[in-house]
This record gives sequence, C-alpha cells and structure tokens, in this order.
Amino acid sequence: MGFKCGIVGLPNVGKSTLFNALTKGKAEVANYPFCTINPNMGVVAVPDSRLYEIAKKVEPKKVVPAILEFVDIAGLVKNASKGEGLGNQFLSYIRTVDAIVHVVRCFQNPDVAHVEGEIDPERDIEIVNLELILADLATVEKRLEKLKRLAKIGDKQAKKQVSTLLKLKDWLEKGNFIKNLSEIDEELEKIVKELQLLTAKPMMYVANVDENGLEEDNKWIVKIKEMAQKEKNAFIKICAQLEVELAELTEKERQEFIEALGLKESGLNQFVREGYKLLNLITFFTTVGAEIRAWTIKKGTKAPQAAGKIHSDMEKGFIKVEVVKYEDLIREGSISACKEKGLVSIEGKDYEVKDGDILYFRFNV
Repeated sequence: MGFKCGIVGLPNVGKSTLFNALTKGKAEVANYPFCTINPNMGVVAVPDSRLYEIAKKVEPKKVVPAILEFVDIAGLVKNASKGEGLGNQFLSYIRTVDAIVHVVRCFQNPDVAHVEGEIDPERDIEIVNLELILADLATVEKRLEKLKRLAKIGDKQAKKQVSTLLKLKDWLEKGNFIKNLSEIDEELEKIVKELQLLTAKPMMYVANVDENGLEEDNKWIVKIKEMAQKEKNAFIKICAQLEVELAELTEKERQEFIEALGLKESGLNQFVREGYKLLNLITFFTTVGAEIRAWTIKKGTKAPQAAGKIHSDMEKGFIKVEVVKYEDLIREGSISACKEKGLVSIEGKDYEVKDGDILYFRFNV
C-alpha cells in the first residue's frame, strides 16, 4: 500500500492544475466548481539523486524510484460538513489519505473566478479548516452518544473512552486541530486512528502563486507562511500553471527553463519532497539482480517490517539483513569493496532502518 496525500482546497484555486503538473495527467480543469467530481489519483516518483548515484556504481539494467500517491479531491465549499456541495462525499475521500495538501490561491486573474469573490487566502484557509473541524466534531459526537449508552449499563471500557472523547470534543470546539493536541496517550491515539479524524492528519499549505510570486512574497504569501508556522503545518509556494508548462518540455528544455528563471529546481520536486517529509517517510534501497529500487517506509520502521514492504513472505520469514550505508558505497565504489573493508553490517529484527540504507534481506519461507 502506498502513502497518499490528498490535494484539497476551495474550487478554482489550482488543485487540478497542480495535479496535472504532478502526474502529467489529464484531470479535467474548468472555470467552475466541482469539475473534478471523482477523486483523480496519480502516482508520482520521489526525486532522489542518491538512487542515480548508486546506479552509477552498481550499473543495473533497471532503476525504480520510490513513489507517492496524490489524490486530487473536488473543491470544498462552506458548509460541506452539513452536506453542501459534495459534502460528506468530499470528506470521506479525505479520510482515506495519510496527509492533507491544502492549495490556497495567492494570485489575481480576472479570467478565473473565485468562488468566494475576492482573493483572501486567510479566509479560504479558515473555511476549509472549519469544515474539517466540524466534520471531526460530528464524528466524535456520534461515537460519544453510542458510548454513553454503553457506559450507563456499566461498560467500564466505554466509560474510559467517554472521558477521552470528551477531551477531543472540547479541543475541537475551541477551533483546534487534533494533531496539535499536546497530550496524546495510547488510548487517545487509538481512538483518533479508529475514527479517522481529519484534523489529526499532517497538513501542508501550498501557496499557488503567479511568476511574480515566485520571485517575491506578496502580502498573501506572507500571511499563509505565518499561519502555517502558528498551526505547525508545512508550507511551500508553487506556480501550478508554470509547472504544467514545464511538464510538457523535455528534460533538457525543462532544466534550461528553470535555470533561466533563476531557480535551482522545479517547484514540483520541492513539493513532492515536502510531501515525503510531511508523512515522516524515509527511503531505503535494494540492489537485487539487474534492478536497483527505492522503497518508502515510515521513519522508525524495523528491518522485518521494511522487508514486508517488498513482500509479506519476506517479513514472515525474516532472518537477518545486510546493511551498507549509502556514503560507504559511494566512497568505496562497490558493495564487494565495502565487504572487503568490513563496512557491511549484519543486523537482526530489532534493527531500525535508516534513511539511505542499502539492504539485502535474508529470509526463509
């Protein structure tokens, strides 16, 4: 199962344009709300120069990058939590993603209408965030009703959960996101996960700007940066329209265009990497046969579970893992040279995989 980022925001802020650039796909883009009724899904390669540096040493026939899934979800409107627009359908799509990417419009364009009239990113953010909070509040209250009935007839577990849910309810009613609740014990974490609460998911604000906004932060961009910092959300600015144009070019043309704009790399590369960081992900590599492949796991994953990302049988039959550090391979030039110098360690089931590890799993099925 891949890791998913859901792209959300009000209608006509540039979500589908950004999605098209990401996937070089064909999500329908139109100048009216709800042109994207079913969520579009796209798989995007995670830019990682280490993969290609390893490939230079190993010389495989095939190089397979790590991936992230992005889901382009139809535009949210005020009162979605009460069923307005696509309402609960929209909110149910967000429940299935691991992180929320909130696109906010930070440019003027008389040809593209804004559903709320004037450009005001702060208002737009507050509309979406309020709907997420209200949706979570409804979920918590529904569960509370059920548990209160069970608690009345003496269910001890239900009584315990009622006090936890009341804590969540109070926090949400104050206009807070669950992810910013400082004291999260095991019981609370379990309930949050079970209820798939939207405001518990990591979030990134994406300021969709014009080319002028790439060069210099306008008043809207400054405001969103401040909000992101205050709310402990990630932030990036991107010109979605420019990225669509770049996606149509060859690799060489793209690089020349990026350099001509005075940029180090495309906004999309930064965006995908930020998504990776947002989800607290790391990469390990395998070099088996003629293939080198990058794999995505959560930071803190132990070796057997990392093996399970490749195949469930490898996790079940895990014995040991051979570990080569990326820096050692690049310096020594080959895995055999690393072995000769004693730079290959043999680790057991308690080994926590590190970002950049090159792994060879020993297993028995």
